[in-house]
Amino acid sequence: MNDYRSRLIGCGSYLPETVVTNAELAQRVGSSDDWIVERTGIRQRHIAADGQVTSDLAEQACRRAIDHAGIDVGDVDLVVVATTTPDDTFPATATRVQAKLGIRRGAAMDVQAVCAGFVFGLAVGDNFIRTGQARTALVVGAETYSRIVDWEDRGTCVLFGDGAGAVVLQSANGDGVARGEAGWGEAPGILSTHLHSDGRFRDILYVDGGPSATQTVGHLRMSGREVFRHAVTNLAAVAEEACRANGISLNDVDWIVPHQANLRILDGIARKLGVPEGRFVITVDRHANTSAASIPLALDDAVRDGRIKAGDLVLMEAIGGGLSWGAALVRW
Repeated sequence: MNDYRSRLIGCGSYLPETVVTNAELAQRVGSSDDWIVERTGIRQRHIAADGQVTSDLAEQACRRAIDHAGIDVGDVDLVVVATTTPDDTFPATATRVQAKLGIRRGAAMDVQAVCAGFVFGLAVGDNFIRTGQARTALVVGAETYSRIVDWEDRGTCVLFGDGAGAVVLQSANGDGVARGEAGWGEAPGILSTHLHSDGRFRDILYVDGGPSATQTVGHLRMSGREVFRHAVTNLAAVAEEACRANGISLNDVDWIVPHQANLRILDGIARKLGVPEGRFVITVDRHANTSAASIPLALDDAVRDGRIKAGDLVLMEAIGGGLSWGAALVRW
C-alpha cells in the first residue's frame, strides 16, 4: 500500500572557508561590532571565494546529505535547487548540480522564492514523491548573496552570508498509514507544507536589476521595518496554520527551525507565538542570513549536534521577497 509520504532520510550543509567577522566588516562600512550585534544578533558570516559559484556550494552540501542518508547518488531521480543567486540566467543551477554529482536520470529544476525558497522547494519535492513521479529527491538551498549585496549599504550588507544546505527525501511505502488516517502524524515524514505569496509587497524587498528589465545583476534593496512587520505577522500565522492542519498545538512541536533573517525577527516571532526561544534552532549569529540556505543549514546543525532526534516534530518556516512565505511540518 502506498502511504503517500516523503521521509527526510539525510541532511548536509556546506559553508565557504572564508569567515568575515563584524570587526572586519565594520572597518569597511563605518559601523561597529556592537551596532551590528545589537540590531541583528549576527557576529560573523561566510563568504564564497573568487570563482566559487552557487552550484559549487550546493554540490558539497548534497554530497554530505547523500552520505548522511546512506544512499547511492544513482538513487536520486529529482534535484530541486532553491536559490536567488543562480550560476547563470539559464540553464537552471540544479542541472549543474545534477551534472557535478554524476546524476544521469530524472529531472532537475530551480525554485525561486528568495528566503522562503527552501520551504517551496521542499513542497515541490514532497509533491513529486506523493504523486509517484519521483522516489528519491535532493532538495537544496544554496546562495552566494555576497554577489548581490551593496557593500556600501551598511543597513543590508551586514545581514547576509553565503552557504548551502540539502536534504534527501525518499518515498516511504508499505507501512499501511495513508494521509488522514490514525497514526499519520506519528510516522516519520513530511506531514504538510503551506505556501503563500503576495506580490503587492514586491517593493519592500527586491534586487534592482534583471536580464529583462535592466540587463544587469543589480543589488539587494530592503525596507527593513516593513520586512520586520510582515515577517513576524506572517510567520506566526503560517506556523499556527500548519499546526491546525495537523490537529496539534504549538506545544506539541519539539523544534522550530526558522529562516535565519535576524535575531530581532526571531525574538518577535517567539513572543507572538508564546513559544520559548529555547525551542528555536538559531544559527544566525554564525551564519548570518543565507536566504534559501538558512533553514537547511540550521537543520543540519541541530541534527548533527543531537538536538533533533528521531520522532521529534519539527516546524520549518520562512519568508522572503515576493513577498513569499511558508511552513513545513515534519516528523523526524
